[in-house]
Order: sequence, then structure tokens, then C-alpha cells
Amino acid sequence: MSEATSPADWLMDGDPAIRWQTLRDLLGAPDDAWRAEQRRTQSEGWGARLLALQDADGGWGGGAYSPKWTSATYTLLTLCDIGIARDCAAARRGAELALGSLLGPARDASFERRLAACDRCVVGMLLRIAVYFGADADRVDAIVANLLAEAMPDGGWNCRRLRQPRPHHSSFHTTFNVLEGLREYIEQGAGARRDDARAAEQAALELMLRHRLFKSDRTGQLISQKFAMLSFPYRWHYDVLRGLAYFARAGAARDERLGDAIELLHARRRPDGRWPVQQKYAGKVFFDMERTGGPSRWNTLRALRVLRWWGEHA
Repeated sequence: MSEATSPADWLMDGDPAIRWQTLRDLLGAPDDAWRAEQRRTQSEGWGARLLALQDADGGWGGGAYSPKWTSATYTLLTLCDIGIARDCAAARRGAELALGSLLGPARDASFERRLAACDRCVVGMLLRIAVYFGADADRVDAIVANLLAEAMPDGGWNCRRLRQPRPHHSSFHTTFNVLEGLREYIEQGAGARRDDARAAEQAALELMLRHRLFKSDRTGQLISQKFAMLSFPYRWHYDVLRGLAYFARAGAARDERLGDAIELLHARRRPDGRWPVQQKYAGKVFFDMERTGGPSRWNTLRALRVLRWWGEHA
């Protein structure tokens, strides 16, 4: 591959969301360069398009969690991925609507009841949104305490915990929705339960290592073909790249049990050095950022970050 067609060059031809993260994570650009590019996400490209689609009440799609994938929750998660400014007034208004609608506007008895009954996947998503967009500490603390108390004996979480028959094993999907919320909380550095959150994170990552991220810990066989297919946006779903990207973001140790997942990531790379979007999840969308089956700047950026963390400069 020539320098002119390098993956980084191709990424830099993309949306501001891709460019600023490429500058920061792959090209080692100075802070002022990548921050200037990050600010463009509010006025150009995917971020600006989503902000322009905001409803009059501050939400998106006419609902807090549904319809998928145009609701306030899923739109805000995409804005987090894009890296929209944390102090963006429109996004903060949307975050308050989602949090208030699904759990409540203040930490009171009603909030605690709704939190206890809420799907763990949704609670994890709301934690990520609440921390990213600066929701009040009282509600954030309550969400963190709830999630820490709800961890299963194997170290993860399962959204079916209140259903019959009761699950005995964590869900990979639920676990990563919760982990991404806890990681946002850990990185912001102001929470009183950061040490507890880190301990819970380590227990969940050990669970994933026992499964080599996508295999049965009993038979060694692939758990689900979908786990081995790359997607973005991944919505509430788990796949190997989502798992690897989390390990890289958390700065986790490069454990040899991740070797199978890294090998799979290499196998998914195309001859031009790019990674594809291999699957998308059915539901209403405002627009597609990328075409299924085509080369993906999102997945290429994420995969290259993983390989750098792994010690490969590909």
C-alpha cells in the first residue's frame, strides 16, 4: 500500500467525527489541531445533521428510547461516539429529556423505583449519556450504585435478571452497555465510586477473557456468528470489535487470551487495509453513515486503535 493510499489518509478524507479522532489517536497531532477538528462536529457532517433533526421538546424521533434507532437515547449515544462537545446545549437538553423521561428529573423515591425496574442495558446507556453531558451528580451516583449492586456472580450483567427463568450467566450485550457507562464515569474522575467501578470493570473484563471475547468457556466454540461480524453503530449489540475497542480504551493489559480476537480482527481486514461494515440491525434510522458491505471509516479507525494498543502499528 502506497503512502498516498494509507488508511490514515483515507480516514482523513472522512467526516469531522473520523478526522478528529484520527488526528488524536493515530497521527499524534497536537491538542489544538484535533480539538479544532472536533469542534466542527457541531457545524458539519454527521453531528450537525443529527443536531438539526432534534425535536422541539429537545428529544429525537418522538421518544426517549423508542423508536429504534431514532429516539433520543440512541441519537445521544451516536453523538457521544462522534465526539460532540460535552457542553453542547442542544445535546445537554436532549440528555436531560432522556434521563428525566426514563428515570425521573430528580433523585427521589420515584427515581429509585424506576431505576430498579429499568432494563440494565438502558441504565448503562443512560449512565454514559448522563456523565458525558454533565447530568447532576445525585442521579449519576444513584445509577452507578444501582449497577454495581446488580453485577452477577460471574462479573457481568444481564438485562433479563427479573425474568423467569432467572439467568445464571451474564449477557455480553448487557455487560458492554453497562461497561461503557462505567468507563465514562471512571474517566471523568469526579465520582465517589470510581474505585468500586474500576473493580467491577476488572471483574467484567475477566469474564470476557475467560470467553476469549466470543467463545464458549466450556467448548471453545463460537457463541454466535454475529459476535464475529463487525458493525457500527452497534446499538445495544455486542461484537468482537466492540469488545476489543473497550479493552483498548480502558488501557487493559494485553492478555494472551485476546489472541483469538486479534487474529479474527486481522482476518476481517481487506487487502486495501480497511475494515468493512458487515452487519446492521433492523430499525428506523435518520440516515446511514456508511453502507453495509462497504469499507467503513468507523471500523477502520476503531480497529487501528486496537492494533496500536496491542503493540502493532499497522
